[in-house]
Amino acid sequence: MRLDRFLDDSLPELTRSQIKRLIDEGAVTLDGVKSKAGTKLRGGEGICVILPEPVAASAQAEPIPLTVLYEDSALIVVNKPAHFVVHPAPGHWSGTLVNALLYHCKDLSGVGGELRPGIVHRLDKDTSGVMVATKDDSTHQHLAGQFKAHSIQRCYRALVHGILSGAKGTIDQPIGRHPVHRKKMSTVARISRHAVTHWQVLRRYEEDRLTLVDLRLETGRTHQLRVHFAGMNCPVVGDSLYGGASRIKTIGDVGLRQMVSRLDRQFLHAWRLGFDHPNGSTMLFQAGLPSELQNILSYLEEKYNYKATDLDVLSCAESVETTSNENS
Repeated sequence: MRLDRFLDDSLPELTRSQIKRLIDEGAVTLDGVKSKAGTKLRGGEGICVILPEPVAASAQAEPIPLTVLYEDSALIVVNKPAHFVVHPAPGHWSGTLVNALLYHCKDLSGVGGELRPGIVHRLDKDTSGVMVATKDDSTHQHLAGQFKAHSIQRCYRALVHGILSGAKGTIDQPIGRHPVHRKKMSTVARISRHAVTHWQVLRRYEEDRLTLVDLRLETGRTHQLRVHFAGMNCPVVGDSLYGGASRIKTIGDVGLRQMVSRLDRQFLHAWRLGFDHPNGSTMLFQAGLPSELQNILSYLEEKYNYKATDLDVLSCAESVETTSNENS
């Protein structure tokens, strides 16, 4: 096995880019000798990894309102609105979730880096829903390990173009950077990573060629859900990057088409997040659809004369029984 692959498997709290940086900087030795990422291990070698001290966050705290679902001394769970970037990056150096968390918490974990303190996962800018951030390094590593092991329960609700056949299914297609469009990801990339999405149909709106689906992430690649459904020719409604916006004209109902045309985001919401707390508790958090999505869904439910049903009880496929810890 390659050295970098071994470290990736052995150190779940570190990303591949972090491991590569440590190797390039000489912070990894093999039997006392600095080695390259591609060095093949024979077995029995002594590997030493020197981790840098956590770096204090350099992003600035900003008094941005947050919808906090839960908070204790180890972590905080929030309901992120759409149009809210998770961490500072080119073009978005302020006004991000990290800036808001720094103001609210004062004590975020340093493992994520100078511009990503406390961040163990992310949602796309125009995807809303439940996110967790950590306040200390041990909690950060604990949750990062669960994300790497795919044991985190992440459920999304999406409205997609097209009528899916079957009640549920699994998309197992690797994802990588699009070979031509550098802002996009693709299932036909030259270099890709394993990606698995489980889906379950909740509603079919036949006349308007729309399907409401519940989605469960097994892996968490960039734009994974959007790419997987675009690859099935069923892009997420309102997704301007992957074809969902251009399909609006296929909606037969004029009133509904106007509602969707005014939607300035993709119809994708992270409604459930479940994980194991470092204290041993199994925690589950849910957030209902924001009004701009719920209004469209309510219109469809009434038009198709569906009975009043709490769709949240139609939980994501293969979900497990979880309870949230009320102690904070």
